Amino acid sequence: MPQQPLTGKHVAILATDGVEQVELVQPRDAVEDAGATTALLSLANSAIQAMNHDVEKGDTFPVDRRVAEAAVDDFDALLLPGGTTNPDKLRQDPAAVAFVKEFAATGKPIGVICHGPWILVEADAVRGRTLTSYPSVRTDIRNAGGTVVDQEVVTDNGLVSSRNPADLPAFCAKIVEEFAEGRH
Repeated sequence: MPQQPLTGKHVAILATDGVEQVELVQPRDAVEDAGATTALLSLANSAIQAMNHDVEKGDTFPVDRRVAEAAVDDFDALLLPGGTTNPDKLRQDPAAVAFVKEFAATGKPIGVICHGPWILVEADAVRGRTLTSYPSVRTDIRNAGGTVVDQEVVTDNGLVSSRNPADLPAFCAKIVEEFAEGRH
């Protein structure tokens, strides 16, 4: 059997309460199916509450590590799922912002979807980059020096972004490809 493209890769998933369940689960499954191991990082060690369509409680997911205790060097790629309250809470946490800022500075690939770019904006990681997002986040990206396009999936030097859950098939395929390529 040929080696899977992400064998030996470690992917951090940064999320907290309010994460859109499908935006956590489908990308996680895609990278794990491609051979990666994943770790769910969050603000606390307790399980996080996912949501469906932002308003209906979904499943809970156990946290592997607090983001404040995580080291960027331990991971090869980063996933930032959306949901409206998830990235809003993350961008208010200094440890989460510092982790994302440091991760972005390494050139390692990042996948972000829907409202997820809010944490990238807070970490000053969209300046000079082209990406897409949920429509309500686009002004924030522009104000932070990024360029926004309205496409299913956008890749800019290892930064993969998509707009919403309908884009997940294209997003998942592209993150596997970019994560396999590694540092950009």
